[in-house]
Amino acid sequence: MDLYASKQRWKLFLVLLSLAIVSGSLFYSNQSIRKIGARERSKAQQWALALRKKAELVELSSQIFTALQEKEREKIELVVRANRNLLSASDLGVSQDVDFALAIIEANRDIPFILLNDDQSVSQFRNIDTNSTQNNLQGLANEWIAAGRSYQIQVFEGMYMTLCHGFSKELERLQAHSDSLIRSFNADLTDQKSLVPVLLYDPKTQKVEASNLSKKELATANVRATITEMAKWHPPIELTINGGAKLLYLKDSEEVQQLFWLPYLQFGILGLIVLIGYLLFSMYRKAEQNQVWAGMAKETAHQLGTPLSSMMAWVAYLEQQKVDPMIAQEMHKDLERLEKITDRFSKIGSGAKLTEGDLAATIEQNLNYLKARLSQKVEMQFELDGERPLIVLHNASLMEWVIENICKNAVDAMGGIGVLRIHIQEVAEWVHIDISDSGKGLTPKQFKTIFEPGYSTKKRGWGLGLTLVKRIVEEYHKGKVFVLASEPEKGTTFRISIPH
Repeated sequence: MDLYASKQRWKLFLVLLSLAIVSGSLFYSNQSIRKIGARERSKAQQWALALRKKAELVELSSQIFTALQEKEREKIELVVRANRNLLSASDLGVSQDVDFALAIIEANRDIPFILLNDDQSVSQFRNIDTNSTQNNLQGLANEWIAAGRSYQIQVFEGMYMTLCHGFSKELERLQAHSDSLIRSFNADLTDQKSLVPVLLYDPKTQKVEASNLSKKELATANVRATITEMAKWHPPIELTINGGAKLLYLKDSEEVQQLFWLPYLQFGILGLIVLIGYLLFSMYRKAEQNQVWAGMAKETAHQLGTPLSSMMAWVAYLEQQKVDPMIAQEMHKDLERLEKITDRFSKIGSGAKLTEGDLAATIEQNLNYLKARLSQKVEMQFELDGERPLIVLHNASLMEWVIENICKNAVDAMGGIGVLRIHIQEVAEWVHIDISDSGKGLTPKQFKTIFEPGYSTKKRGWGLGLTLVKRIVEEYHKGKVFVLASEPEKGTTFRISIPH
């Protein structure tokens, strides 16, 4: 028992040490991964703030472009009014300030415009390269008209001229710069695959403006779930682009997410390898134990056989000498007992043969034998639910040994005084044999350990009786044996279950 207790303590110590090492390693790994994740998030937030500044620059550029566009629109409207005053004048004597209108037209040196006749042919143009051909001017005029930048001027009733205009070079340069900023902004979003996953979302139109996520995540059916998941990682950053509010979502990169699970995966694989190694070691150890059991049993049977044969000869000799017949009779009983024990060891060593027989009769005969040899203060009760014969595939000799071992342990637990009850019942495909005593009982911790080799609650016990019981029931009869119930100072019930 001391050896087993020491073994259990070492097992507990090794398990606790392993858990401490694993816990410490996981804690250190998780702390390191959290630091990496925090550093990545910090960089991502800095990048997002820089992106916000860029968005503000894009917005400012857009506002400047809009303001300049409005000024050019106002300026071209003055030019249109000036041309209207000049072209619609039917009488030059009318009180119109022709010089002022011409001055307005001459003052426009940056906004290009083309004046078309009623038949849409080019009449005149300003602020356009003079080398442009008629076709080029016509195409440019059509482009401006299609863009909505044209005005009609009535010359006479039923006769109209059309003035169409473009943008000044400065405004076009600013628009190109603004477009470049927007393209650069979108590229910053979509090209950040090495940084973190990002998604720019327009809550008004409920559309994704830009993202570096996979097509699967951005699919129409999945985009809402993707946004919800990203919002759990970080609160969205609000941006204003082209006058509209946008939301920028971020989340940790796949590398950081994978790093978080990496230690668990490593220890899981390591644990699996250790478990496989332990199972293989246990299998080989069990095989070695089986060989030891078989070898010891064979050797015991062999060693008992020689003196047993000699004793049988001496008993026969005593019978011939006409000694008291009672002496020879009792010696015959002891010899039969020794033969039975030798037979049991022989069967354990060479493999037991199971035969169909009345299990109830086997147990009852064994109990009758034990009853004559146990304390008279032990009340033995035998109960059978159901009808006889109870035909079960078993080895009678070994099953008697099982019942005998458990019953003797029960009597020892009761101190030779109490009630020993054996109850047999047939349930579905099993036959249950319950052996109950009124002894000192067991603690729940002892329920499994009492079947271990070397474990004994008795000072002079070898701790092999219940180990043999477990081996005979489980190895040879493919059954189960366990402590069904126990309560300190009230008794214990063992259950043996044999397949029917």
